[in-house]
Amino acid sequence: MFGEQSGGFRVRNSANFQVHVFPLRFRGAIIPPVTNKDIVIPTELRPADGRFASGPSKVRPEAVAALAEIADDFLGTSHRKSTVKDIVGRLRTGLDSLFSLPDDWEVVLGNGGTTLFWDAATFGLIQAKSQHLSFGEFSSKFAKGVTDAPFLATPQIINGDMGSHPVAVADDSVDLYALTHNETSTGVAMPLVRPADARDDALVAVDATSAAGAIAWDTDQVDCYYFAPQKAIASDGGLWIACCSPKAMDRIRSIAAGPRWIPAGLDLGIALDNSVKNQTYNTPALATIFLAMHQIEWFNDNGGMSFSAGRSAALSDHVYSWAEASPFATPFVTDAGMRSPVVATIDFDDSVSADDIAATLRANGILDTEGYRKLGRNQLRIACFPAIELSDIQALTASIDHVVAELS
Repeated sequence: MFGEQSGGFRVRNSANFQVHVFPLRFRGAIIPPVTNKDIVIPTELRPADGRFASGPSKVRPEAVAALAEIADDFLGTSHRKSTVKDIVGRLRTGLDSLFSLPDDWEVVLGNGGTTLFWDAATFGLIQAKSQHLSFGEFSSKFAKGVTDAPFLATPQIINGDMGSHPVAVADDSVDLYALTHNETSTGVAMPLVRPADARDDALVAVDATSAAGAIAWDTDQVDCYYFAPQKAIASDGGLWIACCSPKAMDRIRSIAAGPRWIPAGLDLGIALDNSVKNQTYNTPALATIFLAMHQIEWFNDNGGMSFSAGRSAALSDHVYSWAEASPFATPFVTDAGMRSPVVATIDFDDSVSADDIAATLRANGILDTEGYRKLGRNQLRIACFPAIELSDIQALTASIDHVVAELS
């Protein structure tokens, strides 16, 4: 296995998990490798699978093997033929079951991921004015995009402190409330509650990219629950999925039929019309759709949301309990009720560098524990998605303890 390391090139021997760092040359000079005292975490402490990224997430080996089994008849085939449409149908049906969607809801798909869905929603879901709860990097991005839209009124933006979340406030001028189920950058989760006294036709749209499949939600409180599948659903990015209520579909069709110009690739009406046929408007990444379908069926075959959410809760409970008991670490989110069950953000005492810990973990094959760069804290960010094994999370915290002791 190959990987980059600051100042050197690392080769990991998969048989005995030894780490070898070879120096690089720059303009003739040898650059010494940064090895953090050449710390090697004992084999018995290391996770069996070292992937802890908050997105793209670990993809289960069983899903990859299943994709390889059908690759010859699936990959490279038409997305408008039955082979692919059957998989899209299984994905839509699986999500319907996982979320216990009412019979009159639809699962809508399109290409481009959550960032593109924000643009699509700006064109095709907001009638005139929206309200946004901004409490991290991702929740703030949708708000900014809507602010720049010349055909919409200036949105209301309710800001919250990093490490907490604000609460939506009903306003008769607002026709869409934009919530975020889980703020991936800060590790804050919020309950989804329709604002009391909101006008009857107002929609609640929820960015659920890192929450979908790992945090339960109530369809009575939401009209559009949208996400990309590269986190708890353990697939790749480049696809957006939106679970839409009848009220949300009425809004989509009303705007699509009106005078507003909408690019075809961002037209939610076109996406809706194609989705009910188990296809997307333009060619999707077939591997992404298959991996998402496989993960959703794994959830459903083992008990649905109670299974998938339960796995994430067990992982994050361990991380938070470990941090609370640690002499050098503490959960960043101080209100336990706001702590994310899927992305745990852990602050470290000034006596130890989280960057050094993450670099040493990476040199030992334990990947992507670095804190969110724009948050700028002495922090690790640890994914607790359902695909991750509890034994690996337990090994991760044991490895961190070992590294801190060696760095001290």
